[in-house]
Amino acid sequence: MRIKNGEDLSKLRKSIMQKRDKNRRLITVCGGTGCRAYGCEDLIAALKNEVEKSGLKGKVEVKATGCPGFCERGNLVVIYPEGIFYQRVKTEDVPDIIKETIVGKKIVDRLLFVDQVTGQKVTYEKDVPFYKKQTRLLLGNNGIVDPTDIEDYIVIGGYSALAKALSTMKPEKVIEEVKKAGLRGRGGAGFPAGLKWEITRKAKGTQKYVVCNADEGDPGAFMDRSLLEGNPHSILEGLTIGAYAIGASNGFVYVRNEYPLAVQNVTLAVEQARERGLLGEKILGTDFSFDVEIVRGAGAFVCGEETALMASIEGARGVPKQRPPFPSDRGIWGKPTNINNVETWANVPIIIEKGADWYSKIGTKGSKGTKIFALVGKINNTGLVEVPMGTTISETVYGIGGGIPNGKQLKAIQIGGPSGGCIPKTFIDVPIDYDELKKLGGMMGSGGMVVMDEDTCMVDVAKYFLEFLLEESCGKCTTCRDGIERMLEIVTRITDGNGTMKDLDTLSELAEVVRDASMCGLGQTSPNPVLSTLRHFRDEYVAHIKDKKCPGRVCKALITYSIEKDKCTSCGACKKRCPQGAISGEKGKPYKIDPSKCIRCNVCYETCKFGAIKKE
Repeated sequence: MRIKNGEDLSKLRKSIMQKRDKNRRLITVCGGTGCRAYGCEDLIAALKNEVEKSGLKGKVEVKATGCPGFCERGNLVVIYPEGIFYQRVKTEDVPDIIKETIVGKKIVDRLLFVDQVTGQKVTYEKDVPFYKKQTRLLLGNNGIVDPTDIEDYIVIGGYSALAKALSTMKPEKVIEEVKKAGLRGRGGAGFPAGLKWEITRKAKGTQKYVVCNADEGDPGAFMDRSLLEGNPHSILEGLTIGAYAIGASNGFVYVRNEYPLAVQNVTLAVEQARERGLLGEKILGTDFSFDVEIVRGAGAFVCGEETALMASIEGARGVPKQRPPFPSDRGIWGKPTNINNVETWANVPIIIEKGADWYSKIGTKGSKGTKIFALVGKINNTGLVEVPMGTTISETVYGIGGGIPNGKQLKAIQIGGPSGGCIPKTFIDVPIDYDELKKLGGMMGSGGMVVMDEDTCMVDVAKYFLEFLLEESCGKCTTCRDGIERMLEIVTRITDGNGTMKDLDTLSELAEVVRDASMCGLGQTSPNPVLSTLRHFRDEYVAHIKDKKCPGRVCKALITYSIEKDKCTSCGACKKRCPQGAISGEKGKPYKIDPSKCIRCNVCYETCKFGAIKKE
């Protein structure tokens, strides 16, 4: 059915809801990339097979959804209408789920989540601490919508915001609403989205473009991927509303080719939206026409930068260009272009539907709404976290993330990917928003949040990000191309135990030059990991240089291994695993390590069950 106007959309929504059996049980299974690695496709097939085998076909529906965020606990299964939450589900658990829970209405205890703080089992999804302490404006629908079915999105109110904008709001009013809401771009620097739209609308030219930047390349970040995989229509609706406000007739979704499921789902969503009259000519019976093209990126991190992304869309090599002119004046093929990232566009339908006044009550004075973070690293509950702007690091790491594994202590949080900075635990109660992070020498970035414990070497962290950035630099400007390489040489020298105190002054000076003189955002922000670690963890650099010690016991050149006599049981496990034959000994006597043969591979340390291997 082609939707001709807002009334048609409402009728279709009612029609779909009437056709669906309200009494039918629903089993949802996370079908995102993370759970696919856990084998969710086999699990879904097993559930459907068991439902049919048990004579429940037509009475029980099995639905694959997007990623609801709790990646640490996949496979994730939720049973409705109760909202029973099962985690780490395997195919062998399927018969018990159907027999015990669906038929017998009993709980399978072994599949319940155990609260790390209270030690109690949690039965319902709404009571799981990981979810309970979030504000899931964007991610909330990921766990209930089939991303391959536009009707699922329409049932939850999808495209109502578009109908509202086209039928009751002039383009200028839409822009004013987004400005009033205080929405800032979620892709990095946090530029006000409404202001960006207004500039593009006022730019000269009849042909204009809007772009969804889904070239998410930060190590450990997967927020945009999960939104595109799990609820692609929310992004398309936001993009279409933005196009209407700006006066664009064509749009692009620029998505990494390394995201095959995201590419697949958003491509299907575009096709479905066209079939329903929600993309294409005279959308919802108005004079507004707009269509979207999917462009797959080739994996260059620098193409996340606006001008490089536009060059890639045009079919050229993805390298940045000097600004001004800015994309809002001269973008794709010289036409005014507005670029926002996935998360920014996904916020737009919510703002239009619920209003700027409602939205602006969430967050802080300068940073409104929620922010999705990829909470990874040394954390118990790895996954996607959506919290109001202004939520503290402590609340995120401990309240939602469940704290640090193995009783270790938090050392730092790295926020913003390679462009971000490392924030020490002393600032754990600082609210997370654009302005506060900037004061600490970091930035929001796209939202990667890497948790680091006491065993992390902060000099090695700086080295890791410099290696990544050097590999991803396009090499166009000297300060970025050569500056990052020189910074990496200095940091590497320090981790090898050959650094001098003068190196720290040189490193600091060089980082500031790269930051101030590089052409694009990649080069300008590349020193952040160096500058933030020098600022907050200078003592670790000094320890590497003066004491020839790595406090985190990570840098191989500065580590020595020995066996503590009073703890060694002479079991021989370490000797068997040592690849260099560096360990010797006999039964009844403590073993020894030959430093001249030891390659510091850490195998012995990981093998010993008695804590006899000393690493310092």
